[in-house]
Amino acid sequence: MVADLDPNHGEVSLNGASRSGMAANLWRRRIPYVTAESGWWAQNVHDHFAGDQLSRARTLAERLGVAAAPFDGPVDRLSTGERQRLALVRALILDSPALLLDEPTGPLDPVSVEKVEAVLLERAAAGAAIILVSHDPAQGARLNARRLRMVERKLEAET
Repeated sequence: MVADLDPNHGEVSLNGASRSGMAANLWRRRIPYVTAESGWWAQNVHDHFAGDQLSRARTLAERLGVAAAPFDGPVDRLSTGERQRLALVRALILDSPALLLDEPTGPLDPVSVEKVEAVLLERAAAGAAIILVSHDPAQGARLNARRLRMVERKLEAET
């Protein structure tokens, strides 16, 4: 519902702007959604970043443990973990006030998970709202997050 991908009922707004009041592509720029298996539409990595974003993307990717070299190569040469971290970089460089993340660290090794979580903690401390789905029950605690769990198609607070 928040990502506006499936038919739904109800209303979602961000900083007074209603999702129903804007085109889906504009809404998704305001609230980027990083899927568990991200899509890549161009052959080369750098083509997924606007010219002015590339420098920031490289810097952020290095913080997440991805060297600068993959930006100059084809997407199909990236490892699963590199793809996942670079998909997160694509969302983070938009400086959105909110992020939707589906298993953002699922395919990552523990060192990479720690780096991603450090960046997410910084974003949350700066005021970003982050909705994160994870199968790692400890991840919510590490992120100092309010935790909910899905039980019989309903969300309930985790105690």
